[in-house]
Amino acid sequence: MSLKNLEKRRGVMLVLSSPSGAGKTTLTRRLLENDPQIVSSVSATTREARPGEVHGKDYFFISHDRFKDMVDNSEFLEHANVFDNRYGTPRGPVMEALKSGKDIIFDIDWQGTQQLAESAADDLVRVFILPPSIGDLEKRLRSRAQDSDAVVEKRMARSADEISHWSEYDYVLVNDNVDATFQKLVHILEAERLKRRRRIGLSDFARELMEEGRKR
Repeated sequence: MSLKNLEKRRGVMLVLSSPSGAGKTTLTRRLLENDPQIVSSVSATTREARPGEVHGKDYFFISHDRFKDMVDNSEFLEHANVFDNRYGTPRGPVMEALKSGKDIIFDIDWQGTQQLAESAADDLVRVFILPPSIGDLEKRLRSRAQDSDAVVEKRMARSADEISHWSEYDYVLVNDNVDATFQKLVHILEAERLKRRRRIGLSDFARELMEEGRKR
């Protein structure tokens, strides 16, 4: 009887969603830097590659016709139109990663999360990140100095609609301290990895224990 079988598990699809400025990108980056078991989902897109972007690493860059064929063949877990371009999560690479025990992190909005819940509910863990206040959210957006005032105002106007979907998620974290929030996120991931349905080797191990016990 080998304890090594207990290490075998199916991976987790971890979705982080939040209004812009709530800290989702920072938390995603920390997880990827600190946990070798988790990788980032790579989306397919019809937009042109930007300077420095690598096909298969940043995105899968494909034509509109190819994207349509993939939609028609149910090859996406989720997909959406964004500013005249199309984005989607290819099903194949994600399923292979999960089967091998790798966890996949998704940086998508509530609409994409709803689609994932329809196509892969058993593998999905949904975490919504809230700011401690609307004032703090605006302060974070402005302190990044990445967007014009008009863009910040647009993001703020959209934040209420995004926040309204918080109850669709499995976990909700208020990010008033990024270090503390990150630790909570780590604990969530650790607990989800231990769920019985994901532990592939657990049934064989328990059966071996029972058989050994009956022989005594």
